Amino acid sequence: MIQVQIVGVRIEMPSNQPLVLLKESLGERHIPIWIGASEATAIALAEQGVVPPRPLTHDLLCGVVIALGHRVIRVNLTKVEDGIFYAELVFEDGTTVGSRASDAIAVAQRADCSIWAAESVIEEAGVIIADHDDDADPEDDAKERQVRQFREFLDEVEPEDFDK
Repeated sequence: MIQVQIVGVRIEMPSNQPLVLLKESLGERHIPIWIGASEATAIALAEQGVVPPRPLTHDLLCGVVIALGHRVIRVNLTKVEDGIFYAELVFEDGTTVGSRASDAIAVAQRADCSIWAAESVIEEAGVIIADHDDDADPEDDAKERQVRQFREFLDEVEPEDFDK
């Protein structure tokens, strides 16, 4: 297993599909995982330190785990099949529970635990993202503009917006 870190939530263009971008802690490969809008919001809010007035689903799950006297100590991304990522939550007593990767990542943020990826996951899904250069494709600038707009939208989201 290789430890990975969350880089952030991005919007893939032109489909406007959100993805969470992970990166090897001690390497250069990134893992883009396409996720749903609600998971993207949950991950982005946690990245920004926003605490909603009422718990979101991932907050609720972590609260239940703690109330039962347990804790999630790590998240493992276990495999990729046909572009679908599989994960598991690992508890302090060694118990594991299968999960969608996006949900596991959102839980990892709230449980303040590490995220690990099987080497096979990184080999199959890992990509090296080149640094931006002066000869960049104008289409890339449009993508960056769209990502910036999404980030601005997320910056304006208030916890009260989830109470509606």
